[in-house]
Amino acid sequence: MIRINLLKPEKKDVKVALKAPEATFKEKNATQLYGLFILLAIAAIAALFFFQKNKISEEQNLLATAQQEKKSLQQVSEKLQKLETQRDTLQNKIRVIDNLKSRQGNAVIIMDELSSNIPDWVWLTETSFSENKIRIKGKAMSNNLLADYIRNLKESPYLTNIGLISSTLRNVKNSEYLEFSLTAELAPRNITPLQPETKGEEK
Repeated sequence: MIRINLLKPEKKDVKVALKAPEATFKEKNATQLYGLFILLAIAAIAALFFFQKNKISEEQNLLATAQQEKKSLQQVSEKLQKLETQRDTLQNKIRVIDNLKSRQGNAVIIMDELSSNIPDWVWLTETSFSENKIRIKGKAMSNNLLADYIRNLKESPYLTNIGLISSTLRNVKNSEYLEFSLTAELAPRNITPLQPETKGEEK
């Protein structure tokens, strides 16, 4: 026996059949939108990365330029400091020369008195002159010779306040001698100031 169902299909089945393609389309769209969002996010991150990389590169270039300028300025500063040091050295030399010139006459007197009054077998190793103070170092073969030298200096009209600072007996290769140190002063009345140059007499 053959049966034929002439009844209309249920609305429920029809609705299910009609809605199935629409759900698939929405899911497909959602997947595409999600993928597009991910691509946009990746593109934004990449753009931000390159932007930050460019900024870092610019900052590094600025830093390198600043360091180069600092190095150049430091070299200039070192040159200026070197020039200032040379200037100070030259000024000190000029002051020493001027000071020696102003006391040239006194130095001649001192050296003449120290050498002309020295006995035989007494010799000087060092002399220094500061203002009117004189310091003398030397060697003598005996105490008597040293005493003679001190007596001669005391008799000089150009020197005063002769004093013995030290006297030490030395023995070198079975030879004895005295190392001595004296002080003296140039008599104030004999200090000769620097005379100005004279350009000639007026007629």
